Amino acid sequence: MGKTMAEKIFEKKAGRPVRPGDIVVVPVDWAMGQDGTTPLAIQSFEEMNGKSVFRPDRIVFVIDHNAPSPLESVSRLHDLMRSFARKFGIRVFEVGEGVCHELMMSRGLVVPGDLVVGADSHTCTYGAIGAFSTGIGSTELAVVMMTGKLWFKVPESLCIRLSGELPLGVFAKDVILRIAALLGADGATYQAIEFHGPVVERLSVEERATLTNMAVEVGAKAGMVPPDEKTIKWVKERTNRPFEVVLPDPDAVYARTLDIDCSGLVPQVAFPHRVDNVRPITEALGIPIREAFVGTCTNGRITDLEVVAKILRGRKVHPEVRLIVAPASKEAFLVALERGWVRDIVEAGGVFVPPGCGPCVGTHQGIPGDGWNVISTANRNFRGRMGNREASIYLASPATVAASAVEGEIADPRKYLG
Repeated sequence: MGKTMAEKIFEKKAGRPVRPGDIVVVPVDWAMGQDGTTPLAIQSFEEMNGKSVFRPDRIVFVIDHNAPSPLESVSRLHDLMRSFARKFGIRVFEVGEGVCHELMMSRGLVVPGDLVVGADSHTCTYGAIGAFSTGIGSTELAVVMMTGKLWFKVPESLCIRLSGELPLGVFAKDVILRIAALLGADGATYQAIEFHGPVVERLSVEERATLTNMAVEVGAKAGMVPPDEKTIKWVKERTNRPFEVVLPDPDAVYARTLDIDCSGLVPQVAFPHRVDNVRPITEALGIPIREAFVGTCTNGRITDLEVVAKILRGRKVHPEVRLIVAPASKEAFLVALERGWVRDIVEAGGVFVPPGCGPCVGTHQGIPGDGWNVISTANRNFRGRMGNREASIYLASPATVAASAVEGEIADPRKYLG
């Protein structure tokens, strides 16, 4: 029987045939830790009496979750990461470089066919370029730093075929929110999702990353897009690392196949306090908002900033709304600056925070007030996610967030994009 992408990557790493459900211990190509998890990994490393790091050139630390540091206790943790990295020769992406997941891709570290782990649940993002990437715990990161290997259960795969064409004002974020509604928050538990179909083929690599980023929000172990010429060109523009594209066999066996015609899709909104509590924009219109947030590893990239600037150009953010923008990377911010999008957004009343996670994690830079409704491009909206359990978070595309910031209530972006 034919093999899926996940099965092929694990076979390559294991050096033997594998089937879903098999337990394998395999080498990983990259390990990543961010400032919310790495200090715990360092503690575990020391408790296990770690003396050396296996391949420090394939380990990356990123300071992005609490950056710049909001507290002296956090500053101590950042310094712990820096000290450990200096001792063992590990690369550190510093404050202001951007979100870990964006950097792992855009800086040319991960390539198609890689097996990547990261101490962050949204490590699954890198499947946008055909890697198998998944989140792990801090103790597991410590083990990988010591040995370069980790155990996995080879996952079953779920095939999602996206047909038709995306209508005006409908984006990859709307697609993945619709998928969350159809599957539920645990509908793909420990499966590898493969995204196929003409809609996926027309998406940019950055937009594909929105799909794979939120695979974990339906319980998936990984989200993957088969690499094509667009992928190969994008990767080669960023790295000289050789790589071998891994594609599923035509007769690959999937646990399930889900076919979705996107031609009739409308903008989607995830209501509090579940990512799968998704409704069409018509059921959200008029809900007042106090904060609008654009950014995160889901939607802080160049294409996202572009559509926000397009909607805000010549308009003003509603006086009752705080619009906060966190670019996914320094490079995305510089492009937005050079193309005039930063001016468009700032003149409209938006506020930029440093490239990084921003308000998403709820530790600083935009914690909402009691009773506030927030509309966000992030990937999670459980109670307290942004730092206040008395606030309510709605998830939507950057276009919907920008339109809502203008109107002071959840609004349909299509009227601004015609």
